[in-house]
Amino acid sequence: MVAMGELEEVAIDACRTAAKRIRSSESQTPVASKSTATDVVTEADLAAERIICDLLAEATPGARVLGEEGGNGVLGDGPNNAIEWVVDPLDGTVNFTYGVPISAVSVAAIVNGRPAAGAVVDVRLGEVFSAHAGGGARLDERPIGCTAPDRLDLTLVGTGFSYDANLRNSHGRTIAHLLGKVRDVRVFGSAALNLCWVAAGRLDAYVERDIKPWDYAAGSLIAREAHAQVELPCPENSDLVLAAGPAVFEQLRPLVG
Repeated sequence: MVAMGELEEVAIDACRTAAKRIRSSESQTPVASKSTATDVVTEADLAAERIICDLLAEATPGARVLGEEGGNGVLGDGPNNAIEWVVDPLDGTVNFTYGVPISAVSVAAIVNGRPAAGAVVDVRLGEVFSAHAGGGARLDERPIGCTAPDRLDLTLVGTGFSYDANLRNSHGRTIAHLLGKVRDVRVFGSAALNLCWVAAGRLDAYVERDIKPWDYAAGSLIAREAHAQVELPCPENSDLVLAAGPAVFEQLRPLVG
């Protein structure tokens, strides 16, 4: 079995290589859509996922992969069937199509059903957020930790909105209620980066609904390893994700549930 620290390095290499490919893309035009007409796919998404899967197959033959753009299955023959890679080749595709420079590549390793390692690379800046279970969180190999405000009114909150219009409206009402109780709210368009920015203290909290495993698999591990408290989507919480320092988490949770 590949050690967790080694899986972190594999994830970093895959993210960096894919991010480089995205930066070199000649076209930002959507080539398809998924859940709605606004949930788009570009050639860069597809090319980045192919690159990632090839690198993961070389490093961990026999592992499984769950990719946002359909790169699902087993990565050849090999001894690593306890590993599942969860891949978002371009988190922030809509930003990318508009030329907004906020997007990321996210790769996480799940071993025997438990988050083991992950990396998120900011496509434009090249910043590398990474972690492995029990090993702490890092930004460009330097340790990071979440902020710990104990006052809700001093809390900077990141959020995002579903592609489903009804869910978007519902979450909008939640955020409108929250606005008068916190420092401010930011919407950046990348769930993976939001979680990493909580880990690095650039946001005090992040809340969103209706995001998928590839959006949060790596970022949630990085946030937890940075000592944030994290709740992930499930039917019982109506697909809520919330990450924050423990004191703020307890104050935010009743307001967004």
